[in-house]
Amino acid sequence: MKIVVLGAGAWGTALAMQISQKHRVTLWARNAGHISGMRKARSNPLYLGDFPFNDQLLLEDNLGEAIHDAELILSVVPTSGFRAILKEIKSLNHKAPVIWANKGLEPGTAKLPYEVAFEELGDPKKTGQHWGALSGPSFAAELVRSLPTALTLAATDETFTKSLASMIHGNNLRVYTSQDVIGVSVGGALKNVIAISAGISDGMGFGNNARAALIARGLAEITRFGMSLGGQKDTFMGLTGAGDLILTCTGDFSRNREVGLRLAKGQTIDEVLKGLGHVAEGVYSAKEVVNRAKALHVSMPIMHEVNQVISFSKSPKEAVIDLLGREQKSETQDV
Repeated sequence: MKIVVLGAGAWGTALAMQISQKHRVTLWARNAGHISGMRKARSNPLYLGDFPFNDQLLLEDNLGEAIHDAELILSVVPTSGFRAILKEIKSLNHKAPVIWANKGLEPGTAKLPYEVAFEELGDPKKTGQHWGALSGPSFAAELVRSLPTALTLAATDETFTKSLASMIHGNNLRVYTSQDVIGVSVGGALKNVIAISAGISDGMGFGNNARAALIARGLAEITRFGMSLGGQKDTFMGLTGAGDLILTCTGDFSRNREVGLRLAKGQTIDEVLKGLGHVAEGVYSAKEVVNRAKALHVSMPIMHEVNQVISFSKSPKEAVIDLLGREQKSETQDV
């Protein structure tokens, strides 16, 4: 099977390297200089160090050439560029299934990847072009070291989902299946915002108790939001909900947690992003989540405060004080 991976950042490269153990893979990036450098190094030193590519991993900067005879397209471009890449695929009249591994909400519209896919590729039940999400608790730096990793593949067609999952499942990578594309997309996008709050808490020295409380209450916010869109509650207790949230809030490789740590040290968001060197989706998702939550009438106090810090320069200390000062209520209250 020929698979093309779009996006040569750390995660896209790690997935391409993993899948190329079993299939022929083309890794595409728009930047010709980046592709040229990887061809020479046979690795991705810019984003992933010197882990070597095997002979089944090819490199391409021309999208048409990359997807020409691909049987599966795996998009790992940032969420801000997801719609544009789908438009390009459509303009090339390519009908291969599209799976995405990006996690976030589209800037300006607050739409999740499955909503963007529906608008750009159409209803797979009518077009026959399947699409879905690959998500779960995963750091690129661990996957390329062949450390155990588990992901969930969610698509609307059960037969297609099981068939594809079996193709990429194996070695150190376990792939579970789901039909809850909504829930899987929500969990992956919103956990990044909670991870920023966890980083702020850790950076201010609030300890393990506070971090655990943020994770638990953050999961409640994610679940409320996801269920309001039609996601299934059980999904948020699984790999792409609780699993991904815990990892991103506690792991040293978490870029979103790192954002929070730096904000807690007094850096401005512009200084944080300049020094980070990688995309941190939570920064761009915070405002979109809050705006959409208002439209859905879903209470999300933690995400609200994170957005206040990122978008309105509220001090992390003041945000924590306001969270602690909220009215006492039952743990199961939704408001």
